[in-house]
Amino acid sequence: MGIIELLLVSVGLAMDAFAVSLCKGLRMRRIKYAQALVIALFFGFFQAAMPLLGWVLGLQFERYITAIDHWIAFILLGIIGAKMLYDSLTEDPSCPIESVEHLDLKELLLLSIATSIDALAVGITLAFLKTDIIRSVSCIGLITFVLSFAAVAIGNRFGNRLQSKAGIVGGVTLLAIGLKILLSHLGILPF
Repeated sequence: MGIIELLLVSVGLAMDAFAVSLCKGLRMRRIKYAQALVIALFFGFFQAAMPLLGWVLGLQFERYITAIDHWIAFILLGIIGAKMLYDSLTEDPSCPIESVEHLDLKELLLLSIATSIDALAVGITLAFLKTDIIRSVSCIGLITFVLSFAAVAIGNRFGNRLQSKAGIVGGVTLLAIGLKILLSHLGILPF
């Protein structure tokens, strides 16, 4: 996987965390940068840790499914991307508006895990693609951290208008990357 694909995967995976961070920012009366930092650290850490876990799991099964790994990558990224698109187009895009003064760390932990489950599946795909895992998880975690931090500020400023669009961008990106992997492996695309 090249750097462009890795950056696109990283942005695509970060979109769930971005949308939740928008909601967190929306619920703050005034932006609290210390809380934005904690939110970004939680999301960035879990978005980096889950693909690492998926990569380890993928390596365990690699010898059994090498012949069909491109199909698995296509299916996993396709399902994740389609789900993100479906959720963005069908769910109520509004965040709870009640203001919150303190972060609930248990809630943040659960949200971090929930928004990074798709990264576990991507980690399995990274194992099949023989990707440099340290570079990959670093990129995924850093991009998620930066986007989550920015999303808290953006959410505090602009609110609900961007939430569903983030999921659409993430879903389309993951679908396109899955299709590119499949078509490249089948020899239809030269890169």
